[in-house]
Amino acid sequence: MPNKLEISDLIIEKLSNASHIVVLTGAGISSESGVKTFRDPDGIWAKFNPQELASIDGFMSNPKLVWDWYQERRAIVDSVRPNTGHLALSELEKITPKLSLYTQNVDKLHQRAGSQNVQELHGNIVENKCFDCNKPHVENITNGELPKCKYCGGKIRPNVVWFGEMLPEKVLQNAERDASHCDFFITIGTSGEVYPAAGLPALAVRNGAYALEINANETSISKMHHSNIFAPSGLALPAIVELLKNKTR
Repeated sequence: MPNKLEISDLIIEKLSNASHIVVLTGAGISSESGVKTFRDPDGIWAKFNPQELASIDGFMSNPKLVWDWYQERRAIVDSVRPNTGHLALSELEKITPKLSLYTQNVDKLHQRAGSQNVQELHGNIVENKCFDCNKPHVENITNGELPKCKYCGGKIRPNVVWFGEMLPEKVLQNAERDASHCDFFITIGTSGEVYPAAGLPALAVRNGAYALEINANETSISKMHHSNIFAPSGLALPAIVELLKNKTR
């Protein structure tokens, strides 16, 4: 992998002429803020079986364990800040005609960085809802007993997509529509292992978009992109934004 950050003139030229940019982000961009990915050997999933903590079966078997674990994850997210990659995407949204951001991350760091058009493919851990009636739970929650729904008495769960659950239908439809109609697609910090999100870059390419991957390492979907920048997004994205701003001045 190249050690030097190289951003081709072609990337900046394509970006400057793009009328609709679609961005897909994964755990890699959040890891640069200190949020461990579950694929890290020392990550937040390493000590547990994911099926025990992020599935309906796991929640039904031991809801208190699952709830306490998500409370710990929330504490981690609350303790970190958006990094320069998040902030650069927010800036890119401001200086381009249209940018649609789809994220697999559940930490809302994009929103905290100022991005406006963010859609969450896997939900988020900031919000909660009732397991039974699906109504949002907005009351303050503290550690202790598992919270109950004020409407039906059901168990409260994080508003995330667990293993075995479908992605939010409307969000996925929007992502597929935007990938099919955009002219520039950027994949950032995702391993490319989780579908259907991992199929969005190929969908964009099939419909004529230019595709750029930004990742610290090569991934299983690297070859489906026209260009690759193998560097942390916190380095690559600010550099891209600066080059783009210089070109349009």
